[in-house]
Amino acid sequence: MATVLLITPPFTQLNTPYPATAYLKGFLNTKNISSYQADLGIEVLLKLFSKNGFQEIFDSVTQIENYSANAQRMYQLKDWYLQTIDETILFLQSQNATLTHHIASRNYLPEASRFAQLQEADMLHAFGTMGNADKAKHFATLYLEDMSDFIQECIDPYFGFSRYAERLGRSANSFDELQEALQQPFTLVDTKLIDCLSLKLEEQQPALVCISVPFPGNLFAAFRCAQYIKTYYPQIKVAMGGGFANTELRSISDASVFVYFDFITLDDGEAPVENLVYFVEGKIKQEELKRTFLLENNQVIYINNKTVKDYKQGEVGTPSYEDLWLHQYINAIEIVNPMHSLWSNGRWNKLTMAHGCYWGKCTFCDISLDYIKIYEPITAQLICDRMQEQIKQTGVTGFHFVDEAAPPALMRAVALEIIKRKLTVTWWTNVRFEKSFTRDLCILLKESGCIGVSGGLEVASDRLLKLIDKGITVAQVAKVNKHFTQAGIMVHAYLMYGFPTQTAQETIDSLEMVRQLFETGVLQSAFWHQFAMTAHSPVGLAPEKFGVSIPNPTLGAFANNDIVHQDDKGAHHELFSDGLKKSLFNYMNAIGFDWPLQKWFTHKVPNTTIAKNYIQDIILQEEDIAFKPNAKVIFIGAMPTIVYFTKSKKGKEWQMASVIFSTKKETIEVKLGKVQADWIMLLLPKISIYNALQLSMQQVKESYETETGLDDFELFWFNNPMHQVSKVGVLVI
Repeated sequence: MATVLLITPPFTQLNTPYPATAYLKGFLNTKNISSYQADLGIEVLLKLFSKNGFQEIFDSVTQIENYSANAQRMYQLKDWYLQTIDETILFLQSQNATLTHHIASRNYLPEASRFAQLQEADMLHAFGTMGNADKAKHFATLYLEDMSDFIQECIDPYFGFSRYAERLGRSANSFDELQEALQQPFTLVDTKLIDCLSLKLEEQQPALVCISVPFPGNLFAAFRCAQYIKTYYPQIKVAMGGGFANTELRSISDASVFVYFDFITLDDGEAPVENLVYFVEGKIKQEELKRTFLLENNQVIYINNKTVKDYKQGEVGTPSYEDLWLHQYINAIEIVNPMHSLWSNGRWNKLTMAHGCYWGKCTFCDISLDYIKIYEPITAQLICDRMQEQIKQTGVTGFHFVDEAAPPALMRAVALEIIKRKLTVTWWTNVRFEKSFTRDLCILLKESGCIGVSGGLEVASDRLLKLIDKGITVAQVAKVNKHFTQAGIMVHAYLMYGFPTQTAQETIDSLEMVRQLFETGVLQSAFWHQFAMTAHSPVGLAPEKFGVSIPNPTLGAFANNDIVHQDDKGAHHELFSDGLKKSLFNYMNAIGFDWPLQKWFTHKVPNTTIAKNYIQDIILQEEDIAFKPNAKVIFIGAMPTIVYFTKSKKGKEWQMASVIFSTKKETIEVKLGKVQADWIMLLLPKISIYNALQLSMQQVKESYETETGLDDFELFWFNNPMHQVSKVGVLVI
């Protein structure tokens, strides 16, 4: 039994738990408040996507002739779906690897419309001749998506793996449509959801149920859960929190929402949930609640006791994955792109390096809200302590740092700490593409286990990037992405079109920038989304400064975040949606680089004004070589050996040395004068990553001049032999 039941309603991700409840459970553990968490998304999915579940789905369909040809085909193939589903789920859970070749051969799974997009050439490019495991995952994912289409068409129009009933939650200024949907009879999906929920309620007998709603696609299922609890367990109090509430429900006034929920909390959940527990237990009064909406005398009121302080990031504990079905998540490959697949393939422990955003200026972002505005990093030591604790708890060594934008200096410190502790981990995170990501820093990050970064290139236009106050340029992004890519770190870019005043010309020029970034190989993955004005962003707070107007500025009684706006100075942005997405899909598969941009669009677009080799020329520019006295010099390689020899020319002899480095891949011999070679051998132990005292470049220079008696440090350091030394692990960061 638990005092608090923490729930994530369907559906978020198939491959890994959404971290909100894990963060809260980790905190409640520090307060000795008993809790139990459940991801109802994976539990419902496994009930549906089973032989019994498929049988119920097919049995529920009547008059199949009234549905599409695709649905009719699947219905005819139902015996094969029933025969293959359980084994396929086990395969995607990494419990049935021997099925790989069977699935990859395309003779095992029944195929419907999702498979129609497959091209053999694309498969060869994506998986080669040996990538059968990933190819089989991709085919199995298409098989599940086919069945998802069938459920959506024939059983439940709201169904979707990560966007369940999303339409009901997106821009829902009024609660009426959602309220009406809640009065409809249960679908098969609803029934499975309630089966899972009722079992948890009976087992745990909680006093408080906290339902996290991160996205609009979780909202309807959250209300279904609350509706059931209020009907059959009226003594249990129910609270909603999470990303949707934090952004959409900050001005809620519709009392009918509180028929389902007793409380709605905002922003960081630790202090509000702790106080809700104490309130439900009768230990504190109502006016002592923190950032909480509730109903009083049929009026929605908001209570925020300012004397209750939020917890520092070092005080909230390590996220706990206890109770979750960690070994039953499904590895899916929706898109055949290695970087893109990280979101759906692999079990990732979720952690945060820093609360909020250290930049906090982007004009499209909700920078007025605390979850962005309040920036608070934690130490590299504590981050690595939490990583080790989660590895011990879950047996998983993969980490996704879910920061708004991970700070480069903290990333460097975390990488150093990981290497010092000799941890074997794999990690990826969100970043800003800023100039701090030098070649050497990217090498260090890779050495610590970083495999990918995602960041906002947004509009790929210097004028608009300045209007956004992004603090970057396209040229800077190209250089930084080159550093990441050369280090072996994959790069994903978030792309935006339709920012206020963006013209058709700027949209096409942005696409050309993106095309060149993919063609030069410094960008591996990306995603276009259309600009949406939000109420808490600088654009939403002062639209007139950005040349847009709001035709209907009324405030709704339910959700208020997305604002319908009118951009009189910009292009007709919706016209570009399909062409941008179609071109990007092809570029991610290395197709269509030589096609004219017009080919992607059904309407006339302007010719690009960007030079054909613009990005290539930037990438080929020589890096600035500068002596940075405060930069740290670190050696992350294996200690070399030294062999002396004598060199002679025209009767003169002088002593030389070969410093021989062994890397993981090769042996590199660096020939230096004996004096410099002896100094290198003395220096390396001092700058070893395992040495607690890190030397600055100025201290290294002073050491060189003192030990060798020479005064040509910069000439020596920036020459070819030392360039070879940098390849074996001498980094300046």
